[in-house]
Amino acid sequence: MTRAAPTTLRPTSAKEVRDAVLDTPGRLAIAGAGTAAGWAGRADDDVAATLDLSGLSGVIHHNPGDMTVSVHAGTPVLALQEQLAEHGQRLAFDAARVARGATVGGLLATADAGPSALVWGGLRDLVIGTTSVLADGTMVRSGGHVIKNVAGYDMAKLLHGSHGTFGPVVEVVLRLHPVPKAVACVAVDGPVAEAASRVLELMASPLEPIAVEWVSGDPGRLLVRLEGGAGTLPARVERLRELLGADAREVGPDAWDAHASLTDGPHAGGDADRPARDGAVVRIGCAPTRLAPLVEQLPATAVTAGLATGVATVTVPGAAVTEVHDAVAAVGGTSMLRDRPEALDAPAWGPAPSALALLKAIKNQLDPEARFAAGRFAPWM
Repeated sequence: MTRAAPTTLRPTSAKEVRDAVLDTPGRLAIAGAGTAAGWAGRADDDVAATLDLSGLSGVIHHNPGDMTVSVHAGTPVLALQEQLAEHGQRLAFDAARVARGATVGGLLATADAGPSALVWGGLRDLVIGTTSVLADGTMVRSGGHVIKNVAGYDMAKLLHGSHGTFGPVVEVVLRLHPVPKAVACVAVDGPVAEAASRVLELMASPLEPIAVEWVSGDPGRLLVRLEGGAGTLPARVERLRELLGADAREVGPDAWDAHASLTDGPHAGGDADRPARDGAVVRIGCAPTRLAPLVEQLPATAVTAGLATGVATVTVPGAAVTEVHDAVAAVGGTSMLRDRPEALDAPAWGPAPSALALLKAIKNQLDPEARFAAGRFAPWM
C-alpha cells in the first residue's frame, strides 16, 4: 500500500483496505476515480485519511460460460468492457461517467445508471455479489459464499447508492449479457410533452426499445435505441419510424453524445476538455407519467429525460436548486445534487426519505462511530 500524501492511502488489495481501516483511527473519506466528487453532500474535511481505491483494479475471475465476472471495485468499467468484448460479452450498463474512467465500485456507490437501465436496470440489478469492509475491519461478502451474515442484510443492495457511508466496497461480482449483433437509433424532434405522448405509444408496442431518452434543445429530440439480430433489426427500425411519425429518422451512435454531455454535468471531474457551464446539475426521479410535466415547470437550461424510466438530469441556476427539490418532492419524487460549481452552497438532497430512521439504525449497526463518508447524506445523517 502506498501513501500518495500524508493523509491519502492507496491500497492495492482487499487485505490492504482492511489493514488501512484497522490501522487508521478516526474518520475515513473514500475516493475512487474522482468522476463523482461533486455528487451528493460534500465530504467532511475532518478526516484522519482518505482511502483512495483507484489502485484496487482488475478482473479477479471471468466465467464466460456462466456469464459472470468478479472484479476489484476500482476497476474502470471502460477497461472491463474492452476485456469482456473479446468474449462477445458486456456489462449492460452505459452511464455517461463510464467514458471518463468511472469505476465499478464508484458507480455502485452512487447508484448511477444510463439510458439502457430501461431494460437492464442499474448496477443494483446487475450485481450478484459484493465484498466490503466494515468499520471494525470485518470483511463481509454478500452473494456466493457467505463469510459473515450481517443481521440478514443484503449488503449488495445496501451498498447501491450508499456513497461509501457503510464502508468501502473492495470486490464486485457482476452478471453479464451478450454483445448485440446490431444496434440502431431513431430520432424525432419535438418538445418534451410531444415526446412523452410518443413514448406512451412506443412502450405499448412490441418494439422493445433498449433506451428512450429526450434531450432538450430547440425544440428538443427524442432518441430511441434498438438492439437485435442483423437480419431482423432493419424491419423493426422501419416500424419504429412509422410509429414515431414522418419526421423520424435513423441516426448514428454519436447522436447520444449530446445526451451524455448533459447528463454528466458541466463541472464533472474538472476535465480541461469539458468547459464548465453555469448552473448546478440535479438528478431527479418520479413516476414516468409525471416526468414531462415536471420538467416543463423547472427553470432548467438543459435536460435529459428518461421518459420511460422516470429519471432525468436537469441543469438549473444554482439559486434554483431548492426550488427543484421542492417541485420534485411535490410529485412524490426524489432528487439529488450531482454536480455544482465549487463555490455553490446548495442543499444536496430533497426532503428526508420516510425510511430515514431505518437508514440511521443500519448505519449505527454497521458503522457505530460514523467513521465512513461523513457529510455525504448531510443534513439527514
